[in-house]
Amino acid sequence: MGSNPTKAANNMYCKCRLAAAKYNDKLNSREGAAEMLGLSSSTLASYELDLTKVVPVESIMMMADVYNAPELKNWYCSNVCPLGAEFPKIEIEDLDRLTVKALSTLREISNVKEDLLDITADGAISVEERPKLNNVIKTLDEISNVAQSLKLWAKKNLSKTE
Repeated sequence: MGSNPTKAANNMYCKCRLAAAKYNDKLNSREGAAEMLGLSSSTLASYELDLTKVVPVESIMMMADVYNAPELKNWYCSNVCPLGAEFPKIEIEDLDRLTVKALSTLREISNVKEDLLDITADGAISVEERPKLNNVIKTLDEISNVAQSLKLWAKKNLSKTE
């Protein structure tokens, strides 16, 4: 098998394995990766070729660890697991881009804080206050997404230096 499997080229499990192969030559082959994961090569092939639609969570956890791909957990939860369908899809970006997003989003906190206090001061949410509340929720979601992206970046990049 060549180092660029065309049938699995768009498969996330395969992409993560091949990205990890840049740092561990054993991961260039399914056989080597399967050995490191404690799986049969045919099982790993079935994951990478989308023959197995729901990969066991234990295998996802192991692949994320062995491949140093914490983004695989988020991808699985937001794309495969039916419980995670509403969870945001988090992607690893460069730290400078994440920093700009974080600071931009955090700048909104003082406005959101004031709006939230105004909305809830009387203990009820009026029809007129609902759009403001939706904006508060949207901003809080953005803050949460940036925080999760930063955590993912740290997990991926700080483990390289240990």
